Formats: sequence, structure tokens, C-alpha cells
Amino acid sequence: MATASAPSEFRFRGTGLSLKRPLVMGIVNVTPDSFSDGGRFLDPDDAVASARKMIAHGADVVDVGAESTRPGATPVSFDEEWRRLEPAIGDVIALGTPVSIDTYKAEIARRACARGAAIVNDVWGLQHDPAMADVVAEAQAGIIMMHNREKADPQADIFADIDRFFERSMEIAERANIPAERQMLDPGIGFGKTLEQNFSIINRLEHFARHGRALMVGASRKRMIGAVLSVETDDRLYGSLALHTIAMMKGASMVRVHNVQPHADAARIVTATLQEGLA
Repeated sequence: MATASAPSEFRFRGTGLSLKRPLVMGIVNVTPDSFSDGGRFLDPDDAVASARKMIAHGADVVDVGAESTRPGATPVSFDEEWRRLEPAIGDVIALGTPVSIDTYKAEIARRACARGAAIVNDVWGLQHDPAMADVVAEAQAGIIMMHNREKADPQADIFADIDRFFERSMEIAERANIPAERQMLDPGIGFGKTLEQNFSIINRLEHFARHGRALMVGASRKRMIGAVLSVETDDRLYGSLALHTIAMMKGASMVRVHNVQPHADAARIVTATLQEGLA
């Protein structure tokens, strides 16, 4: 497959973000059990304060989620997910920076978009809830379609697997009349992959440019960092920064992170380096 032309903008709800430099998405988890920051932002005031700080530090998007997708996490009901989200989502949106809703449930996405969320971040790439694509299309939201697997297979050709998954997700988006400029792909670091596959994906990220969509990478504080550095979750900033800098150099349009300011600085340095001048 020939490499398609890279998009210049990620569009959503009549506006968009330029992709002339890598974007930074800050993570706000209103969950008790996320692998890194579970329980820290359950209080709506804490969630809003965290989002405000991330925006001040350079976040281009704030990603709000209320169900942990870490390995082994217990799924939550629709009612419980919305109960966690509802007190905070409106006030985070009111801060003025585009908000992404991290959910694979169409009704959660619909309610969040009705409150003003601009992007849906679906960890099953429109392939879990058959109503999700139509919700995204109706809201004119952006969609981040992540690759996922139920479990890792060391024998799998992970690049072929991800390509097939992306092609299916893009087909679903096309049928729902979601244009390419409102789509972003995420290879799903840590979701049903071995450590070796995760590192290969980042090392060969440019492979996925063939799909002609913006790319997001989210490796923040993940197990692959601990496996190399032998550090606990809260001590994985430097490893996260290294992986995301490599990803940006290899074509990531956005990185999803817990620590915004160092990644915003890294994005500026990457841009200046690739342009061989001031960014």
C-alpha cells in the first residue's frame, strides 16, 4: 500500500487543530482504579483543577475518562460511568480547550458531546458499540480510533493486525460519513500487545502513515517503561518523555500524556528540529 498524504489539520465541530507541530493531550481520569492516577480526580473540583493546570502547561486537548481500560480492570455500567463524568465534564469543557471523551459507549459519547465535548476517544475504534459511529457523525465530533486486542499473541504479525483493524474502523467511519480529517488513528500501546510489539510499533510508527490519517500515541507511564527502567508507575516520566519524543519524530500527530508541560516542551523542540529552525 502506498503512503497517503499526511493530514494538515484534525477537524471537529466546525473547527480544528493544526498538525504543523505535534499536539499534546492531557489525561484526566475520574476513576477510582486507573493504573496511574486512579482516585486522584474523583472529586469534580480536583478534576477541573487538574484540567486547568494542564491547559496552562500547554495541553491542546483534555481527555476525560470515567472507566479504567487497564488490563484486568472491571467494566463499569453506563449509569456508573455517567455518574462519575457528569459532575466534572461541563466545567472542564467550559475551560475552553477542546475536550475528548474517553469512552467506547455510544450513549456516554452522545451525552458528553451534547455538553460540548469535541472529540470521542474510542479504545475499540468504533468496533464495540454499533451506534458509536452515528453518534460521532451527528455531533460532527472528531474520532480517535484505537487498535485493541483481547490478549497479546507473541506470534502475531502485529503490523498486519493493526492495519486490518484500522481499515475496518475507517470503513465504519466512512459509512457514517465521518470525513478523513475528523479521524485519528492510535495503534494502542499496551492493549493486547507484548512488550516487544509495543517497542516495534513506536520504532516503526511511520508504517501507519499509509492510512492517510493523523496518528496518536499514548505510552505515558506504561508497563513497557517499567520493564526497561525497573521503576514504579509514578517514576516513569522520563521514560514516557523518551518514548513520546521518538514517536513525534516518527510521525505522531498527538501524544496522550499525564505530564503535560515536559511533553509540550518536547513537541516544540521536535518541531524546531524537523524544521531546522525556531518553532
